[in-house]
Amino acid sequence: MQTPRYYDFLLAGTVTVLLCSNLIGPAKACVLTLPWIGVVTFGAGNLFFPISYIFGDVMTEVYGFARARRAIWAGFAAMLFATGMSAMIIAMPASPDSDYNQVLQPALEVVFGNTWRIVVASMLAFWVGDFVNSYVLAKMKVWTEGRMLWTRTIGSTICGQSIDSLLFYPIAFYGIMDNKTLGALMVFNVLFKIGVEVLFTPLTYWVVNRLKRVEGIDTFDRDTAFTPFSLKA
Repeated sequence: MQTPRYYDFLLAGTVTVLLCSNLIGPAKACVLTLPWIGVVTFGAGNLFFPISYIFGDVMTEVYGFARARRAIWAGFAAMLFATGMSAMIIAMPASPDSDYNQVLQPALEVVFGNTWRIVVASMLAFWVGDFVNSYVLAKMKVWTEGRMLWTRTIGSTICGQSIDSLLFYPIAFYGIMDNKTLGALMVFNVLFKIGVEVLFTPLTYWVVNRLKRVEGIDTFDRDTAFTPFSLKA
């Protein structure tokens, strides 16, 4: 494979969206009233997190599973570092001589002081869900011989986002929320994320086709080792 010119930008976009969704988004719960559904509550991060799956779809479709795998590990490492950094900064004693610090410290604890359950759930759900998404898309590309891109992007998102929600919500909130609310949240978030994928399908087509043409790359993972435990591209 020739050296790709735009892969690094997609990798950076993936990590940026992932960090912002997990650090900024969970701090705010949003409430919307939807037609025929009623009032729904969801984390603000869910508005943008599906974009990371779109980046993953584009990388897998154009550059193949191996390069998408490197991006997933980069995102996982970034989340691990951000979690450790947040915990360390919160644990450091605030200067008693600064009124600003006395106000800032409790705010940091509220925004970045996630419980261990949410941290573990978020990282595990992302890692497994993204690998499932890339694996399904890569396999479907071979099965469809590169035709009907929409079936791969939507089909892989259904699998990946379903696994993501099935892992995240029970690990993070089981025993805290009642089972009915937990189930409703899981269903809504899966449907919402799939809806975002469907909405962005025309843009995904345009980006994929342009990248394939400009890069001169269209990878089929026929002989790829699909182990997640590798950084080999």
